[in-house]
Amino acid sequence: MAELRSFIFLDRLQPQTMCYLGTWIKGALPRADVAAQIIEVAPGLDIEPLTDVALKYAEVQAGILVVERQFGYLELHGPTGQVKAAGEAVLEALGTDTSSAVRPQILASRIVTMLDRQHAFLINRNKVGSMALPGESLFVLEMAPASYAILATNEAEKAADIKVVDYRMIGATGRVYLSGSESDVRQAAEAAEAALRGVL
Repeated sequence: MAELRSFIFLDRLQPQTMCYLGTWIKGALPRADVAAQIIEVAPGLDIEPLTDVALKYAEVQAGILVVERQFGYLELHGPTGQVKAAGEAVLEALGTDTSSAVRPQILASRIVTMLDRQHAFLINRNKVGSMALPGESLFVLEMAPASYAILATNEAEKAADIKVVDYRMIGATGRVYLSGSESDVRQAAEAAEAALRGVL
């Protein structure tokens, strides 16, 4: 039986979170403000039959289907009701409910104020999203399971006027990089951490 590592429902994909997703996903591109469901399971190959269940059960589009060394990932998006229906079908196929998902654990959470220009340059060499600029503040967050990075990013973007520099939601741990003014970054950090702590 597959282990449900995460079951994340996003009521509205925020513009930057959505655009960042669009830079690397190989499936259907989402749009801002659509609902999304992210599912992470172990072992990885078990995501394949669950994808079959979700796509046959509801009118949703799949953006991510990734099978990596240990874990499998699925991202679905579309109208709220259809996304919820697809998610419920997956839970039924697993014979479980959302309470069986692994609760996120914050491994690291730091704010760096007044980024040095060399530091900003190094960060931007590895980013896929917006650029971190010298003088801005930077929030970095690491959590497990990895897929919770999208939840933290989406909720931070709802809460504050920040830039999504990077977020990694696949692998052993997830990582988030957000930049902006110090006050906005602090507000975003609080929202991101609150979202992770609020997962039941």
